Amino acid sequence: MNILALDLATKTGWAAYHGGCGGAMNSGIQDFTLKRGESPGMKFLRFRAWLDVMQALLNPIDVIYYEQAHHRGGAATQSAYGFVTDVLAFAAQHNIQTSAIHTGTLKKYATGKGNAKKPEIIAAAWALGWDPKDDNEADARFIRKFAMGELLQE
Repeated sequence: MNILALDLATKTGWAAYHGGCGGAMNSGIQDFTLKRGESPGMKFLRFRAWLDVMQALLNPIDVIYYEQAHHRGGAATQSAYGFVTDVLAFAAQHNIQTSAIHTGTLKKYATGKGNAKKPEIIAAAWALGWDPKDDNEADARFIRKFAMGELLQE
């Protein structure tokens, strides 16, 4: 079972579990910030190309777990829903299962509190011996851990 966990945003946190490689786990951040003069749609084109790269690396992705998008207003909402739409279209194209996890559920899973703030998420990651670059990667790692618990009964 190969799992891709995503904290979708302009700076997307990602975490992968590659069951075919003895359970190898990787994580990081992928930045889709627009460059000066770029069309707003460029971040989505780069995101879609990046999903293709992840598919080639995991070969194949069996399931994508992602943090559910919420209405935040303005550009943040547009980005969040755009990335979710791209994930769902990509998954449909490649016959990949998807599962969304609510933000409150993820926070409670990570910290025991459904309203935990970013520093608390990072502290919970450190308590597990992880060294995430930021809250996006920490969230992605917790999404992966949650997914593995559901899918692999670990």
